[in-house]
Amino acid sequence: MTTTAPARTTGPLRPLELLGADTLLDADERDIAATVRRFVETRLAPEVGNWFESATLPKELAKEFGALGVLGMHLDGYGCAGTNAVSYGLACLELEAGDSGFRSFVSVQGSLSMFSIHRYGSDEQKEHWLPRLASGDAIGCFGLTEPDFGSNPGGMRTRARRDGSDWILTGTKMWITNGNLADVATVWAQTDEGVRGFVVPTDTSGFTANPIHRKLSLRASVTSELVLDNVRLPASAELPLARGLGAPLSCLNEARFGIVFGALGAARNSLETALDYAASREVFDRPLASYQLTQEKLADMTLELGKGFLLALHLGRLKDESGVTPEQISLGKLNNVREALAIARECRTILGASGITLEYSPLRHANNLESVLTYEGTSEMHLLSIGRALTGHAAFR
Repeated sequence: MTTTAPARTTGPLRPLELLGADTLLDADERDIAATVRRFVETRLAPEVGNWFESATLPKELAKEFGALGVLGMHLDGYGCAGTNAVSYGLACLELEAGDSGFRSFVSVQGSLSMFSIHRYGSDEQKEHWLPRLASGDAIGCFGLTEPDFGSNPGGMRTRARRDGSDWILTGTKMWITNGNLADVATVWAQTDEGVRGFVVPTDTSGFTANPIHRKLSLRASVTSELVLDNVRLPASAELPLARGLGAPLSCLNEARFGIVFGALGAARNSLETALDYAASREVFDRPLASYQLTQEKLADMTLELGKGFLLALHLGRLKDESGVTPEQISLGKLNNVREALAIARECRTILGASGITLEYSPLRHANNLESVLTYEGTSEMHLLSIGRALTGHAAFR
């Protein structure tokens, strides 16, 4: 891997530039990150405030994400780019620098919907769905969480029973990203043989997706309740290689990996916004950036951002080389989301009253990160996952 990075321009350093982050990436990784960043800055950033305020995400963005090549980009074949894990992580970072809703869309599409079919599906399921999902011509969602079963998905009440050669699914899923936009849902259900996964076209009779309104977080993202009322599916809808709860949990690990990088994008954008504001805002006839207390905040946040990036990059290299464990992913998600949220909140203080408007990103990022903190594994569950690895005792059972 080459470590030669472009020479920086003169002037104040940007947060990850101070770390020399680009020297740790190869040319392809830098190019992918730069391409996604340009797309975010030119296409998404000018509109995100409006989408956040109106609580919408245009469905047509799916095809634009497909053309960008980020949908299922870390998967092989079926129109997927087949990049390494680090490149996928960097794309997640750049997307979340725009908004957590963008990274959530791409993450659910690629690491949950597509990954579940790619890893556990039949050849027919893969050939039918994956090329369409990769291009954005179809949208997918992932139905695991239920109203009463988030951290304990093994207690799910959604049931699949056999009726001749068919399956009948009944139950409710909650907090499902992309649910109202989706053409296909991967739904997990209890059966007489244990947990199984099913590929459910959303136009199947008995399937309903209800939007969740009045959200204070992840507003530029579609979140839904899925209701399955005696949904009849052919035997071919079952994911043939998915056996037990380990299957959906492996999909969640894929998505959590993207969050490890993604949360840093929200933190970086918040910090860059605060740096620019502090440089131009004058207080007592001096730039806000010239005060010691402001510089202390900026330096501390840059340090935590850099540490988080090194942790994410290390986990990405492990994933590419020898594999990464769920406990290691827990380390990354716990630290990076927690620190990103703290950075976004601190950046808001530098912006003063201006920071509560949608003209500036930190409070929007902080609001979004409140959701990222608890979805796909709460901080408490990641702490206990790490604790179990250290002690051998499962404190949550």
